[in-house]
Amino acid sequence: MLINSKSTAKQGFDDNCKDITRLMYFHQSEGGTDRGRRSEDLEVLNKSAIVLICAVWEAYCEDIVSEAIEHIVTNASSAQILGITIKQKIAKEIKDNPHQLIVCEIADNGWRTFIRERHRKLEEERNLKLNTPKSYFIKDLFDKNLGIPDISEQWYWQKMSSNQAKTKLDEYVTLRGAIAHRGKNAETIKKAQVEDFINHVTKIVEKTDKYVLEYLSSIN
Repeated sequence: MLINSKSTAKQGFDDNCKDITRLMYFHQSEGGTDRGRRSEDLEVLNKSAIVLICAVWEAYCEDIVSEAIEHIVTNASSAQILGITIKQKIAKEIKDNPHQLIVCEIADNGWRTFIRERHRKLEEERNLKLNTPKSYFIKDLFDKNLGIPDISEQWYWQKMSSNQAKTKLDEYVTLRGAIAHRGKNAETIKKAQVEDFINHVTKIVEKTDKYVLEYLSSIN
């Protein structure tokens, strides 16, 4: 779970960011002699980087949630250690379940299997809905799976409030959508935007990772 006080998911994020760094390295290359053509090529690199940043951000969120769930079911002494929010969600789901023997199935250590299976089903639902990694989607991901009501409340630092961080993230994810749907007709993307986006997402990941690890440290 931990690698020098960071999650395995954070380590994966850092490794994936190296691909973005390599992609942006091509900005330092002379490319061709045709200036117009070079500008067009760099534009493609910038757009590709925006799409890739969104991908590694979404992958981190899904990975840290899966990692946290596995940590809980492996290390929690009993289901009682789970937070009140997630216990309330599970209790409601059990109540609404037409399978009357579900309570027996989660007795003793059966709750561990139940939580793993529950996470798998929620993951399948997300895949079908084709969500994007905007702040609301991420909030919902952490809320439903870990019982953390609003992970985005942790996204603040000097000169950046939680609301500002969410708005900025959502604007860049929206930009990714425009690139994906309009391709060449999407608005011009500058290298400065790519650098700003990766820096912003990296800061959010750091805040998220710190909070989740603190959350899990109380589970034993």
